[in-house]
Amino acid sequence: MARDVYEAFPRARDVIHQADAVLGRGLSQLMFEGPEDELTATVNAQPAIFTASVAILSCLDIPSDVAFAAGHSVGEYAALVAAEALHCDDALRLVDERGRLMHEAGTETPGGMLAVLGLDEESIEDACASVAPLVVCAANFNAPGQTIVSGEEAALQAVSAALKERGAKRILRLNVSAAFHSPIMACAAEELRQAIDRVRVRAPKWPIIGNVSARPLTTETAIREELAHQIAAPVRWEASIRAMLAAGVNRFLEIGPDRVLTGMLKRIDPGAQGVNIGDVASLRQVCLA
Repeated sequence: MARDVYEAFPRARDVIHQADAVLGRGLSQLMFEGPEDELTATVNAQPAIFTASVAILSCLDIPSDVAFAAGHSVGEYAALVAAEALHCDDALRLVDERGRLMHEAGTETPGGMLAVLGLDEESIEDACASVAPLVVCAANFNAPGQTIVSGEEAALQAVSAALKERGAKRILRLNVSAAFHSPIMACAAEELRQAIDRVRVRAPKWPIIGNVSARPLTTETAIREELAHQIAAPVRWEASIRAMLAAGVNRFLEIGPDRVLTGMLKRIDPGAQGVNIGDVASLRQVCLA
């Protein structure tokens, strides 16, 4: 994860070395060498994804015509760093705490997440409601025909049958350790709020399209509220992209170690231009700082 960027660019090395120092552990070794099962545990995956994204960002000459920044789930923290609303070190500490709290919430109430393909949002929400009082909800509205459902273990089994009855084409269990972006994360959200209150937040250089509201966040207060609610609320990614499209955005730069968001963009609007910047080759195709 980001090893080629680390080896090629001093700025990326500085970011990754600083992450090790801030966390007081060898995150970089885990990113570069694994083991994979340890890296993908949420307590490590979240700071690793954030660090890789910011390392790549540090090598990029950001275009002058940026209109908005946005990030999916933990990616929102990297977006806030890009928009200079959070200092990188503060954001990393928050991401690390976020991962720890979400892991603890998942340990207390075991659960998980399902990708539901080929079913509309209304039918998915109806299926979730049909298994109450079991806790399950739509957690990520990613793209047309692609929604993630999150909930406690018994609820996932029950809602799978309800989703199939309503015509879901495919249901896939995600390789995650807990029911993220669901009410199961409510206690974690309250504890995270306390950590957010301790860091400095600035008004962003560009508006942030928030996961929770899919609307522009332009003030310190709005950003604090977004981050406090985000881990227990659905990620409204399709609505976020559509808000930017409606504002006239036609080119999107995805900065990070994968191409997932660029793929979602094509499902939302096949005419939109999406560019993934996640390694040395893609950095060299764009422009370097």
